[in-house]
Amino acid sequence: MRLTFAIIYVLLIILLGVFGVIARKSKKSIGYAVSLLLFSFIVPIMGNLFIVLSTNQLLSTIGSYIYFIGMDLMSFSLFDFTLAYCSISWRKNKKKCYVIYALLTLDIIQYFFNPFLGQAFGMEAITVDGSPYYRLIPYMGQFFHRIAVYLAFFVSLFIFCIKAIRVPRIYAEKYNVIFFTMVVAGVWQSYYIFSRTPIDRSMIAMAVCGMFIFYFSLFFRPYRLLDRMLAKIASQMPEAIYFFDANDRCIWANSNGCKLLVIRSDNYESVQHRLAAMFNDFGEGMDSWSSRQTVGSGKDIRYFSLKKHLVSDEKYRKIGSFLTVQDNTADILRQQKEMYEATHDKLTGLFTKEHLFNVIKSRITTDKDTSYSIAYFDIKDFKMVNDIFGKDTGDKVLVRVANWLRESALDDWSYGRIGGDAFGVCFKTDTVNLPKVEQKLSEFVISNGAIDQHILMHVGIFRVTDPNIDVSIMFDRAHLAQTSIKNEYNTHIALYDDKMRDQVLWGQKISIELAEAIKQRQIVPYLQPIVDNKGSIIGAEALVRWLHPTEGFLPPFTFIPIFEKNGMIADVDKYIWRCACEILASWTGEKEKLFISVNISPKDFYFIDVFAEIDKLVNEFKINPNRLRIEITETVMMTDAESRMAILKRFRDNGYIVEMDDFGSGYSSLNQLKDMPLDVLKIDMKFLSNAEDNQKAETILRNILRLSSDLGLFSLTEGVETEDQYQMLNQMGCNLFQGYYFAKPMSVSDYEKLCEAKT
Repeated sequence: MRLTFAIIYVLLIILLGVFGVIARKSKKSIGYAVSLLLFSFIVPIMGNLFIVLSTNQLLSTIGSYIYFIGMDLMSFSLFDFTLAYCSISWRKNKKKCYVIYALLTLDIIQYFFNPFLGQAFGMEAITVDGSPYYRLIPYMGQFFHRIAVYLAFFVSLFIFCIKAIRVPRIYAEKYNVIFFTMVVAGVWQSYYIFSRTPIDRSMIAMAVCGMFIFYFSLFFRPYRLLDRMLAKIASQMPEAIYFFDANDRCIWANSNGCKLLVIRSDNYESVQHRLAAMFNDFGEGMDSWSSRQTVGSGKDIRYFSLKKHLVSDEKYRKIGSFLTVQDNTADILRQQKEMYEATHDKLTGLFTKEHLFNVIKSRITTDKDTSYSIAYFDIKDFKMVNDIFGKDTGDKVLVRVANWLRESALDDWSYGRIGGDAFGVCFKTDTVNLPKVEQKLSEFVISNGAIDQHILMHVGIFRVTDPNIDVSIMFDRAHLAQTSIKNEYNTHIALYDDKMRDQVLWGQKISIELAEAIKQRQIVPYLQPIVDNKGSIIGAEALVRWLHPTEGFLPPFTFIPIFEKNGMIADVDKYIWRCACEILASWTGEKEKLFISVNISPKDFYFIDVFAEIDKLVNEFKINPNRLRIEITETVMMTDAESRMAILKRFRDNGYIVEMDDFGSGYSSLNQLKDMPLDVLKIDMKFLSNAEDNQKAETILRNILRLSSDLGLFSLTEGVETEDQYQMLNQMGCNLFQGYYFAKPMSVSDYEKLCEAKT
């Protein structure tokens, strides 16, 4: 018997050592705790091996020390493994852990004192089956040992028990196996204690328990757990899932699969037939495939993704397959909605600017043999519609225009909303009848049920000659054509030509060059003499000219309208005012009696403080204010009349003479005339030359001159070109004259020479 147990113990020690090394090298986090536990099992087994083989009391006693201290170490390791295996936080339970660790440590210490105090155990000789053995005689210290070891053991057992109860049933197996193995080992160990036999057979159970722990911790794959989990996962997946055997017969379907085909969960015979009927391309005869399919139409349309997978064994033999059917309807409808919202205007439902440009670019670049045109639609005075009738009405107008585009559009049109009140269209040039579109635009009305409101739209069209031009530039050119007729009421369509582009480029060129031109004094004042009824020169009007270094002499009509439009006229006017003040300050002698009239553009009032700017110059050059006459046009009073009148009154109060230019040819208003702070009324002879009935025109002219006299205003007629005109106006009572009959605009030096020649 001795030899048998010795062999068993040696084999167990070897196995535990090998398994301990394997566990130590394991990459699993639990491997370290398992290796310590397996190595700790070796110690009490070695102690027992000494006891079994020894017939000497000393060797038996040494074996007993090794055994009992080994049991403490094993209890340490078992408790540590339990915490790790059951995922128990040591930090949260450190007080309880300290108690167990302290008891086991004290127990080890007391065994070191036993040779001196004899408080733990003693040895007595006995005979078993005719062989001599030494049996343990337990003392008080031994009872302490049992308390410490059993406490650690039962706490570990309790943790496994609680863990097995609390986890879901499918996870309980990994705890139950170790729990019951520990129970068997514990019962066997208890039997050994009470049987008082010299050989501890429970060490075999302890070693087996360690091997179970080694296997279940590091290598065991809980197939039943996996089967249950896979079944649960398959049942709860949102996709419809169907399992087929090797003969392609359906053997199982999850709840969503049954719901999709409207079948019971216990009847899968009709699955193949129903799937083939529902999906056109079902891939029959193929083991692995995937497809996307659409079922139904309109509001009932549904989108599915189908995937079939082959299942093979380790020898690559088919053992079955499974099919997943995913309903992507919600995702695809959401994507379609997001795509629609990203490419369509929220208010009108037309293409957005960015999407329209992309569509047009694709069309033109892929169909280069077709002639295309780009149209830019704009609603005239749309801001006024919003301001007067409100945003809701404005939105209705935009929607109505969008609907009109839809109704009028041919199949090959691409159109969208490209701005607040702007719409863009791309069409094949030869498919659109422009006179017909012009007619439709002239008849375009919006009705609210009670009132039909005519809406004026202007359209600029650019005919694409180079498909490589950027679409945004195409629309810029169409927009340029549209702006050329924006003030027209009977013309609705304008075609772009290169002349428009040249005008834009010219405007950009001179706008960039203006600042340098002023700095280099390329902008110069020309003076046109003003004479009295005796023909004597009494002053002049300052007119601007540009002596361009490359373009030569530029008359005002080549740049003034451009600067009026972009607001840069204020820079030109300020410069001419300064030049006029410089000229007046330089005149001495008889020339000190002369005056210069300077023009004030309506735009000047928006960008600068006109009075402050002019008055500062007059004070800077120390000239009499009545020598710098202020000349305005009737259009100055078209907006913010009250404020403008206050400014003119301020000029007069400070000694300036105020003139109104072009009276009778613009927006003349007798109601305004009676209130305006004026000194001179300036009349253009074009008023007479453009008249169909000269007699009536002369009558009106005579009465205007009489009116100015009655109002205490001086009259000045410009554009006088003949002796007859001069004599007629003189007889009518006109005070001052200006025109080519007397002199054309000239340089300052020529003007000064003319004045000297007249004196």
